[in-house]
Amino acid sequence: GKVSANRLLSLVKKIFNHAIEAERIEVNPAATVKKYPEQSRERFLQGDELPKFFKALDEFDNPDVADFWRICLFTGARQANVLSMRWKDIDFHSAVWTIPKTKGNKPQAVPLVASAIELLKARMNRSEFVFASHGKGKHLTRPGKAWDRLLEQAGLENLTMHDLRRSLGSYQAAGGTSELIIGKTLGHAPGSKATSIYARVNLNPVRQAMEDATAAMIAAAKPDGEGGDE
Repeated sequence: GKVSANRLLSLVKKIFNHAIEAERIEVNPAATVKKYPEQSRERFLQGDELPKFFKALDEFDNPDVADFWRICLFTGARQANVLSMRWKDIDFHSAVWTIPKTKGNKPQAVPLVASAIELLKARMNRSEFVFASHGKGKHLTRPGKAWDRLLEQAGLENLTMHDLRRSLGSYQAAGGTSELIIGKTLGHAPGSKATSIYARVNLNPVRQAMEDATAAMIAAAKPDGEGGDE
């Protein structure tokens, strides 16, 4: 739709700009084409949806794909990064996953919450990738059709895989986490004025905010009254 058209337009403009730099053309014919107005998406897993979502994950017919979605939710990382997650990039001692290259072509250190560590240890294998495919030296690809089946099984609508990333940030915000920490969690590029401050944020408050948000989501997914006081 309009969002895809805007992304394509941006790509076309970059291609023509590159041609100008290479002195192949003089004018970018797409320069004056305007983008469609976009409305920011605010969808994330609601409290009453979490029990259905986790139940559907537990009962899903492909455990590997279900684990992939859990890690997406617990880390807030982009799908492409989670799909290509390698064992060598995970430090279980410090509970940190280092993404070699993110969307901004920079590495990112992602704190791993207890639930993520538990899941990853249960998946330990000899493959290069955490989510290895049956093909040698390959990892899973984006499970789009499987996602549709999961939503149908959970009885959920209008939810995308990217909304899992947004859900972690939303539950952090609900717990009072600052925008700075949320941005650090999701690997958002800071604004120019905030660059020096952002760079000094260590992983401890980020990890705690992720732990609190994950705990809130898991607690909301349990039936009323389950667990009790400890």
